[in-house]
Amino acid sequence: MVLLLATLIDRIVGDPDWLWRRWPHPVVWFGALIGAADRGLNRPSFSFAGRRALGVLSILLLAGLALGAGLLIQRALAPLGWAGVLAQALIASVFLAQKSLRDHVEAVRAALDKEGLESGRRAVSMIVGRDPNELDEAGVCRAAIESLAENASDGVVAPWLALALFGLPGLFVYKMVNTADSMIGHRSERYFAFGWGAARLDDLLNLVPARLTAALFALAASRLRTGRRAMATAWRDAATHRSPNAGWPEAAMAGALALSLGGPRRYGSEVVDAPCLGAEGRREAGPADIAAALDLFRLAMNGLLGAALMAALLVVRL
Repeated sequence: MVLLLATLIDRIVGDPDWLWRRWPHPVVWFGALIGAADRGLNRPSFSFAGRRALGVLSILLLAGLALGAGLLIQRALAPLGWAGVLAQALIASVFLAQKSLRDHVEAVRAALDKEGLESGRRAVSMIVGRDPNELDEAGVCRAAIESLAENASDGVVAPWLALALFGLPGLFVYKMVNTADSMIGHRSERYFAFGWGAARLDDLLNLVPARLTAALFALAASRLRTGRRAMATAWRDAATHRSPNAGWPEAAMAGALALSLGGPRRYGSEVVDAPCLGAEGRREAGPADIAAALDLFRLAMNGLLGAALMAALLVVRL
């Protein structure tokens, strides 16, 4: 029931801006703990091996803190009956990102449609790390679709699965590790050693969700008669992505929409070379393709809602 209600709340309400303008989002608290570990233990004077070991120790301790917090909250709310179920669902919904992801990607489509390329670049800069000023309209559209596909996995499916399998403790652990990866799991000089543990643990935790997301996209694409192509593209091209996980949902999305995603991209002054996913597809994407990707995302997320409903009905019958 917690899973079903959390899925519904996230789908309908999402992350209300008015609330987080007045109160720090829980992920901000996670970030503060990660930042404190970084400042205290990631010192240039330490050896490479020492910084790596301290990074591994840090992410394990941070995950342990998240696990403990989840257990305490869950056990405190469990005896409260339906009020406790609703409270757990409200807390869990904060860590899911279905509506916020959909809204951000839709904002890119609307900006391109109504105000043109410059507005589209500003909108896409909210969801990607690359330099939007180097992107033409097709590049902005591809970036938005790639972000939708990747974040469907680590922003929705992965935390949803953690909640389904392990309750609030599992959800908190996943979000702590995923936040740490986004903050310190980089290949930069400062974080290559210290962030190694967070990056590898995040890769491990996303192995199943990334592939499940690709399967959900393929199932959703069966409505368009492109489901088989979506799964075939993911199976063929996912391993060419520099991430062991992100290539699965991105390649499935590319195959479903007959697009060619990925390819070289610029992050500040650095140009990262990357292969295309679905190389036989179109590179010339437009706002209509963003709309099609959002439709596919909605259908895929219906799968999560349906699974949560079936689980809840099974529990009620038992």
